Amino acid sequence: MSQTPPHIRFCTSRDGARIAYAVSGAGPPLIWVPHWIHTLKFDVGNPIWGPWLLALAQRHSVIRYDWRGCGLSDRQGVDLSFERHVEDLEAVAAAVGVKRFVLVGMAFGAQTALAYAARHPELVTHLVLYGITCRGRLARVATAEDRAEVETRLKAIEFGWPDQNSGYGQFYTSLYLPAASAEQKRSHNEQLHAATSQENAIGLMKAFYVTDLREAARRVHCPTLVLHAREESLVPLDEGRAAAALIPGARFVPLESRNHLVLSDEPAWQHLVGELDAFLPVAAESAAGLNLGELTPREREILEIIAEGVDNSGIAKRLGIREKTVRNQVSIILDKLGVGGRLQAVVRAREAGLGRKARG
Repeated sequence: MSQTPPHIRFCTSRDGARIAYAVSGAGPPLIWVPHWIHTLKFDVGNPIWGPWLLALAQRHSVIRYDWRGCGLSDRQGVDLSFERHVEDLEAVAAAVGVKRFVLVGMAFGAQTALAYAARHPELVTHLVLYGITCRGRLARVATAEDRAEVETRLKAIEFGWPDQNSGYGQFYTSLYLPAASAEQKRSHNEQLHAATSQENAIGLMKAFYVTDLREAARRVHCPTLVLHAREESLVPLDEGRAAAALIPGARFVPLESRNHLVLSDEPAWQHLVGELDAFLPVAAESAAGLNLGELTPREREILEIIAEGVDNSGIAKRLGIREKTVRNQVSIILDKLGVGGRLQAVVRAREAGLGRKARG
């Protein structure tokens, strides 16, 4: 995968918050909702998130976004409640214009993905949930001591945040990746502070700590793979197993790791990648129905360039025409092909053999 920065776009969520998103790879569409501790600008090449992005983008067009309150999305004065996060995923899915797609959610992102899949069964072809719990930490506490432990963890993050170099400041990273190398922990700690502010981090955690998605899980009916690190401490293995038991027909796979997020240098990584390869579809749609005969020679030429991943401005420069003209012709092409958006056109065109320069 190229190490160049992604081309970042923005969409608007229901409450007006701007959400930054990007697309990587080529193939059937896949929307990835990782943990909030990531940023679009630094995922590629990152020792923690880079291998995940590379694995998912091998056969798919991966759409990912910065959470509200994080990265390049709106960070100041935004509502961090769980419902707003589901609406953000709805906004991103609508913005990229894909009709059906694979959905992959991780940790808190798995909760968002689960709620979305239950709400929009017609849109999600396959669902992958990594590190899922249907009950947030405060929704499943049984005693006053349990609640005190949660509050202590939040306080540790609050007090330790300003000092990135002390052990106190790295408390959350140590919980998240106890078996990581020093370099991986350093990278995660930097990503944590780059992602958002101290106040937003605590607000996000509090919002997801009170969720209860057990009823939503019962309404998921697409093929579902549930992955969970066996010895991680943040979300007990029993929570992942319980989520899989609630989702009709879900497959549950424990991974031999102590880390909340399996890392690419662990033996469990190859197990994880193998499970993803076996579960995810090679092609979400067939190119057999792509009728190129209805396109004019100029439209066919533009579609070829679209399949290379070139935007309207680049097409206009290559062909020596106005960008407005390109925009109008692209709209006509999408209509003739009967696809829901530009990304879907790229997928279908490449399946039909176009865009060879992009793959050369």
